[in-house]
Amino acid sequence: MGNIPRRGSRKQVADSGQSPEEDPCAALHSKLYEAIMREDCTAIQGLLRSHPVNQPMTILANSSSYRLLLSQQMQSIVPIHLAAEYRKAQSLLCLLEHGADPEVRDTRGLTALHLMLLHWPITSTTWTKPGNRIQRILTDIQNNAVRCLRILCEHGAQVNARVDNSNKHSPLHLAIIYGTYPVLSILAQNGAHVNAINESSMTPLHMAADILNKEMMETLIACGANVNCAVSSTGNTALKLAVCTASGKAGRLLAAGVSCIRLLLIHGAKVNAQDHEGQTAMHEACFGGREAIINLLLEFEANVNILTRNGESPIYMYLQRSSNTRDTVLLARLLYRSYPLRLTNNQGTLPAGIMLPEFHLLRETLIKLSQKPLSLEDICKRNIRNIYGEKYKQHVKQLLPGKIWNSVYGYYDLAYLLK
Repeated sequence: MGNIPRRGSRKQVADSGQSPEEDPCAALHSKLYEAIMREDCTAIQGLLRSHPVNQPMTILANSSSYRLLLSQQMQSIVPIHLAAEYRKAQSLLCLLEHGADPEVRDTRGLTALHLMLLHWPITSTTWTKPGNRIQRILTDIQNNAVRCLRILCEHGAQVNARVDNSNKHSPLHLAIIYGTYPVLSILAQNGAHVNAINESSMTPLHMAADILNKEMMETLIACGANVNCAVSSTGNTALKLAVCTASGKAGRLLAAGVSCIRLLLIHGAKVNAQDHEGQTAMHEACFGGREAIINLLLEFEANVNILTRNGESPIYMYLQRSSNTRDTVLLARLLYRSYPLRLTNNQGTLPAGIMLPEFHLLRETLIKLSQKPLSLEDICKRNIRNIYGEKYKQHVKQLLPGKIWNSVYGYYDLAYLLK
């Protein structure tokens, strides 16, 4: 590959009658490229007298430096992009001080800041011993990347400049996508809009919640992210997205997401917010059937009686899956808070999970419960539980006689009916 001329360079060399080594332009580009990679600021300054700082460099095939570019299928690159991509802090500073424009874009619509985020070093020191040489190297790499980012920000890089493509991601969105956690606070401190939306109307917090990245969520919330902002196309909040991911198969297997959900709830996420279909986080959690998430939402006063636009209650969603239906203890806990008990949707259809022959007795029991009106006493008990919930249960215990409190908060009063 080292002897193959660049596309378009063969004609240039033939017309000039010069070999690549003799082409003054190619030699200049090669020297500038190598000076940037060596961080030789004296050489960079001298070469910029002959090469405009914002003009792309094209490196010929016989150059050792071009072989690196060729392996990445790059035909040309602006000097500042090269310094940003490879995190050459001294070269980056030198170029900026000599007029490099941090907002010049490459053929993909990316600025130097975008390129830096796309090539941010993802390093982890958790598997190394403290003070280990490898750990020190990884830490130095991260620190150097942070230094380059600060240099760009200090020299006018637009921290809200969107990628010029169909996604319209801001730098904060790119940081979430590529897992560049350390940059979030730096970008926010330099004016990045923490609630900016991309082409899909998702904020960075939506994206971080969707992948259950607690560190990123904590940073974004600390920087002022709106925990109740809804995606305009779906009505999903960060809470509902986190519950959806945590309730899925991967979330269950990895036991992930509960801390992320609690983080959102502690910081004011509206537990009963509905999306455009009328679904709440509790609907999503009940369909997933993950007990830890359902219990957490109940702890924060989730309403189990809210219906979707199609008339589906959280109980209905829970009973959609046969695997959920087998957990009668959790089912009893949901029934305990449900009144009136809504087993069908607007079309009068029962949940698919209880239609299997093995659940014939359970189905009949639930249908009878849904048709049987509660006594005034039971209605009062449910109202007390719904008003005070888990949060103030112990406070209520201090106010009521023990016998009455036990009657109000007798959790498994329905469990025996479901066995």
